[in-house]
Amino acid sequence: MSTFEDNQTEGRPDGIPALFPERDAGRRITVMLAAFEGWNDAGEAASDALKFLGTQWDGEKISTIDADEFYDFQFTRPVIRRNSSGQRRIKWPTTRISRASVPGSDLDVILVHGVEPSYKWRAYTAELVGMAKELEVDCLVLVGALLADVPHTRPIPITVSSDDDLVRESLNVESSTYEGPIGIVGVLAEVGQLADIPTLSMWAAVPHYVGQSPSPKAQLALLNRLEELLHVSLDTQALAEEAEAWERGVDELSTEDPEVAAYVRQLEEAKDTADLPEASGESIAREFERYLKKRRKD
Repeated sequence: MSTFEDNQTEGRPDGIPALFPERDAGRRITVMLAAFEGWNDAGEAASDALKFLGTQWDGEKISTIDADEFYDFQFTRPVIRRNSSGQRRIKWPTTRISRASVPGSDLDVILVHGVEPSYKWRAYTAELVGMAKELEVDCLVLVGALLADVPHTRPIPITVSSDDDLVRESLNVESSTYEGPIGIVGVLAEVGQLADIPTLSMWAAVPHYVGQSPSPKAQLALLNRLEELLHVSLDTQALAEEAEAWERGVDELSTEDPEVAAYVRQLEEAKDTADLPEASGESIAREFERYLKKRRKD
């Protein structure tokens, strides 16, 4: 996997649109973005990121996936709410599909936001990918968040991976080396790839000791990376302020408990050591080049 902090590739500013250099003039690019509440969504950072995009880009609902076939309602229970008229209405767990056109770009997005299903994952992902084909989706981006041993005081690590050769080469990302249990995001990534849709996955690492919702700092990190990948501009000022307030709040809570404060310092030291320039072979090469240039000048 490739970490965003270390992976801002020079000479490739167009992100995902650069995957389609030979498209017909005037043809818009359609990208499907998908996130699922549950196991794949620590702090609800991924699903909140998609909700943010739907609001900012005025996403319009175009379809849903029937809940009865895919959910155990004793596990993922419906909830009852009052609507704007004060009437009580049941809200069932479902998958909502919305469409939006990104202002000032040649990009359309299909936003898939749902709860990870309980049953029939193969049928569920086949239905989603079939819908992607009908909508002529050019690229599929899966968004997730996981709990990790990272400090809340440092930038949230974002990893991006793909099993598609063209995506890896064009966006300078790697294939995932993870082996183990997966959620619906991992299944959909493989199904999309098998359907010949260029597919990539991106994950935010949420500090495990503050993994509850909301997690605005992780949400912001995902949106910043999506800006880079989609080559778009987002208004995230208010969210950035929320992320700063969140970090200050966690700072205050951690300082009240000496054991937690010591643990955070340990995570910070580990992160800072991993990020040292001397830990990067690329950085060593650059330093050596600078040394040689200096010797030539001397």
